Formats: sequence, C-alpha cells, structure tokens
Amino acid sequence: MTLTRNTPLTDLPGVGPQRAKKLEKLGLRTLGDALEHLPQRYEDRRERHALRDAPEGRPCCVAAMVAETPRVSYVRRGLSLVKVKAVDGADTVYVTFFNQDYIREAVRRGESYVFYGTVERQGNLFYMTNPAFEREGAERFTGRILPVYPLTAGISNNLLAGITRRAVDECLDGLPEALPAQVRKEHRLCQTQFARKSIHWPASFEELALARRRLVFEELFVLTCGLAQLKDRRGQSAGRVLPGAAEDFAALLPFAPTGAQRRAMEDIAADLGSGRAMNRLVQGDVGSGKTAVAAFGAWAAAKNGAQCALMAPTELLAEQHARTMEALLAPAGVRTALLTGSVKGKERKALLAALAAGEIDLVVGTHALFSQGVEYHDLGLVIADEQHRFGVAQRSALAEKGGSGAEAAPPHILVMSATPIPRTLALIIYGDLDVSVIDELPPGRTPVTTLLVGEDKRARMYGFVRRQAGEGRQVYIVCPAVEENGGGGWEETPGMDLKAVTAYAKELRERVFPDLRVGLVHGRLKARDKEEVMTAFHRGELDVLVSTTVVEVGVDVPNASLMIIENAERFGLSQLHQLRGRVGRGEHQSWCVLVTASRSETARERLRALCATNDGFQIAEEDLRLRGPGDFFGKRQHGLPQLKVADFAADLELLKEARAAAEALVAADPDLKKPAHRLLKKRVLQLFDENAELFN
Repeated sequence: MTLTRNTPLTDLPGVGPQRAKKLEKLGLRTLGDALEHLPQRYEDRRERHALRDAPEGRPCCVAAMVAETPRVSYVRRGLSLVKVKAVDGADTVYVTFFNQDYIREAVRRGESYVFYGTVERQGNLFYMTNPAFEREGAERFTGRILPVYPLTAGISNNLLAGITRRAVDECLDGLPEALPAQVRKEHRLCQTQFARKSIHWPASFEELALARRRLVFEELFVLTCGLAQLKDRRGQSAGRVLPGAAEDFAALLPFAPTGAQRRAMEDIAADLGSGRAMNRLVQGDVGSGKTAVAAFGAWAAAKNGAQCALMAPTELLAEQHARTMEALLAPAGVRTALLTGSVKGKERKALLAALAAGEIDLVVGTHALFSQGVEYHDLGLVIADEQHRFGVAQRSALAEKGGSGAEAAPPHILVMSATPIPRTLALIIYGDLDVSVIDELPPGRTPVTTLLVGEDKRARMYGFVRRQAGEGRQVYIVCPAVEENGGGGWEETPGMDLKAVTAYAKELRERVFPDLRVGLVHGRLKARDKEEVMTAFHRGELDVLVSTTVVEVGVDVPNASLMIIENAERFGLSQLHQLRGRVGRGEHQSWCVLVTASRSETARERLRALCATNDGFQIAEEDLRLRGPGDFFGKRQHGLPQLKVADFAADLELLKEARAAAEALVAADPDLKKPAHRLLKKRVLQLFDENAELFN
C-alpha cells in the first residue's frame, strides 16, 4: 500500500476505531499530522552498559537475562508490584514495575531483554524501577535516539514512535520547501526533508540541533512574514490626518510629563499626522502614566473635529478612566461621556443621540461601545485598554464603526498594555503594531516594599494588617484562582495548602478580623455583584478585600497600602508585579507581602527576584527566562497562531535573525508574488487561516 501524508492513521495496522478516537485528541488523523506532532524530549538509547559500568543518576541501556519467573504482589488496593530478577554475567539486577501486571506475561524466564532506565547500586546489588524494555534480538527502539512525544490516555509512546517512523520512512519524498533557497543559504539552514526526518529520528544530537534550528527559524520566519505583510499593508492604508503637537498638549497638563511620556506622545503625533492609519501599542509599567498619553490622542482627535472611543475591560475601570479623562481634557474643551451597560433608558438614548450628532468628543466605556445601535458622527481614534488581550481580529473589526468620513479612512487604533513585555517578545506578540514603551515612572511615587515570608510569620502578618486598618489604610489579600468544583465548593490541588478564597474570607471575617470590614470578590460572582464589592472597597467601605486575581486589572484605590498574596509561588512574576501595582498609588508607604510555604529553592529564587526590583521590564525578562513565554504569547492572540517548536527563552537570537530576514523579504516582495515565494505565501495563509482575509 502506498502511503502519503493524507493517509488516514486507521489504514495502519494496530490503529482501530478506538485508538483513532484517542489519537484525534492529540490532533492526529493522518500521517501528515503525525509528522507535525513533534517530540517533547529524547532518550539516548544508543549505548549499552554492563550493570557494574552503568552511569550513576541517568538512564541507560543494560542487557540482562530473566533468571526467575516474575512475581506479582499487591501492597494495597490500587497498588501492585511486579518483581523481576535478571542477571548480567556475575551481577544481578532486581527490577520492579508498579501497577503493570501485564509484565508477568510479557517477560519470560530464560530470555534476555534490554532494559532502559536508571540503575541504582546498593553494595553489589543493582536495582531498576519501571524501566522500558525490549527482547534482545527484536529491538525496535534500542540502539538509537528515541523521540518521546506528548501523549494522551490510552496512547503509548511506542505506538506514536512507530507511527512517526512509518511517516518519516514513506512520506518525506516531495515534501514542499517553503523557505526560499537564498534564505536557506544566507542563514545556513538544512533542507526541510532532512529537518523533518531528524527532528523525529536523529542519528545524532548534532543532527537534531541542525533540524531544530531549521524548524525554529522557519516557524518564526513564516509568522513574522505574515505580520510584516500585515503591518506593511496597514502602513499603506490611508488614515485621517489629525495634527497635534505633543508640546502644546503638555502645556495643558497640571504636571510635567516624563521623558518617556513625551516620546510616546511624539510617536502618536507622528502617526496621526502621517496620512496613514495608526496601529500603535503603548506599553508601560504600572503607574507609568499611559492614561495621560492616551489623553493626548483623544485631544488631538477632538482638536481636528474627530471623535475618540476608549474601551476598558470593566465598567469600574471605564468609570475611572472617564473621571481621569474628564479632569485632564475638560480644560481644553474636550466633551467626555461614559457609556456602559449601566447607562439605560432616557439617559442612554440621549447619550447615543449626542454621540451620533457629534456633540461628544470622547466616549469611554466597555466593549458596548461597539455594540449594535451605537453610532458615531465621525470616529477618528479608538483606544483599547485591554491589557494584552486585544487581538488582531478585534482591532480590524473596529473600522466598521467609522462615521461620516470614515469609509475612506478607518479609525486610528491605539492599544494600551500595562503588562511589561520583553522587547523581543513584543515584536512577535504585537508584530503587526508599532510599539512605544514608557519605561520610567513619574517623580514622587514611593516604591512598594516587597517582602517574602513563610507560614511561620502569619500571626505577625495579621497583626500588620490590623495596624494598617487602624491607621485608616486598606488591604488586599489575593488567593490563587482555585477552580470551583461541580458541588459548589472550592477544589484544591491535592497536597497543596491553597487558600481557597471563599473559605478563607469566611475564616478572616469570623475568626481573624471579626472587628474589621472584610469583603470578597472572585470570578464566579455576577458582574454586577463584583462591581458592587469593588466600588465599596474604592469608597473605603471595606478594610480588607479578599480576592482572586480579578483585582489584577482594577481601579485606583490610593488608600490601599498593603497587598498580601497567598501561595505566591503559584503565580508568574509578571502577574505578581501587576498585583503589587494595586498598592503604592497614594501618598502612604505601601507594602507587598508574598506568602509561600514552598520549600523549592527555585520557587523562592523567583520570588526573591521580585523583592529585589520594582522594574516591570526587568521582571518580565526574568519571568521569560524562568518560565518561557507563558501568558505573554497566549490568549491575547485571538487568531494569531501558537508556536510548536520555538522557545522564546532559548531562541531569542534566532527570533531576531528570522524577523530581520522576513522583514527584508516582505519589503522586496510585499505581496509574495514572486514564483520563489509561492509556497511561502501558502504557508503564511495556512498559518493565519483564521485571519486569512487580512492577507488577501
């Protein structure tokens, strides 16, 4: 039977309907899918060792003959042991298998097997636990570097390895080469067939490195080609000319902007005056003054007769933005309004009429700003304060809300992010945007003091909470986002002393702080109930707010001076930094207390890194180094593809190389029309299948 990349896996021996369903959970339906299902690690099974020569502390292959019939014993319900005695010349190895009763039939006395695992030595005796094994003389995976794949229940690595071996042997001929020959030559990249073969079944780790380098480069190159193409087309899109000088706006402010704020304003001014559509990200640390920069954009739009819409993720944050914008822009004659789901009846009707008539210059609200029935007179600028969760498709859809002059020139778009992201990573995440960075804080802000404490300091910590409340200050206590189970309780991870937020809030109210006003907010609350609790805390009607991470994006509470984060090791550094940014917004000295019971030195090292600096960009770099891209390159994309091979923490230099090559190629052939780029264009469209219309 001739096999191709389109051959269903069910055509292979051993893959029946039940196994096929399980393989589908891994996204595997054809041999082509198997080629794309890459190993997560490798086992070096090339060398065999005698028992007495086996290396310490790492897996290896040893050959031994089974000397006795395997014995099964049941230690307790749900735990069985199969014990095998095998000999290697004069030495004996005792092999134990947990909960693998089939071993009793699979291993036979008098036959020799190659065992792969870690050999432990006690005196003259040797032991192995749960090794992989094959009968000597019938080895499939011994004597080679074995790929180890992501699995699912009911699918073994041996099965997947057999499938990919078949795919590599029979489906690589004629595999199309997406990278132009000149790019491969300039960047010393192997051919695609060699890369696909060696990423699965490398003859050596040197071959594996060559294959991986090629595939990482290709993945980043195709992605950045698509983003560069998108950025190039947006750069060619006509935009309203909305001239405005940053210096003129700065003179209207009640404070002197920082140098970083001025630079960001000048970037926006250049975009608005260029005649091209602006698509810019303003990225700044907590408290760096992004709102004032956004106000400059709204002022420039209003100054030229255009409207601005500012979208926030919550009603409470929208209300805060509206108050701030009103204070900054009213002296300049900019008319500001607030539109959220809470605005109803006659008030809403009047507001929508004023918006459509051009009697409102800046409207602040939630995603309702772009809902049906909301019409703009002349929408010239859209500002989105959506953290890093405002994707390509969403930004593109906003053009549909343009008003009377907007068909020819869609609104300029400005995205604000309060999550510092390493510059190189931002080039990918926001590769279709221009990026401005606000990397300094306004003068006079008192840095938050961050402390790392263990459970033994809990009583002292509670005493500190009481002292802060006694001085009129307010306190956040944040717990991990523990999921609710079906029974309505909070499900805790086995073995972890996680502070389940509802039970913890009850304990604090009734036993620890019965004389303080303790509130509770978490993601399971209805939006209105959540807003009411947050509003009460903002008004000073609560002393302590117990919360999950829903307060990560929150309103300013200048009176809050203490942030306590329970089970701090459960959070990424950047998320901890965001939570820490909820305090230190007023005149009072503020603290952030990281509570952990973890004994892991790695976890404590991460948390100490947070204690050592308040620089969000430095923290983001450290988070990237320790944890990889994580949330940075995740849900925010809304259609941008996920990476399969590249690891930002390890491949930053290759990312820069691939990005430079992609931008140069797109600059020379913006539409990828050259015959040599035909397959590359196909790959770009495949990669961006959810947003393919953006590239047509």
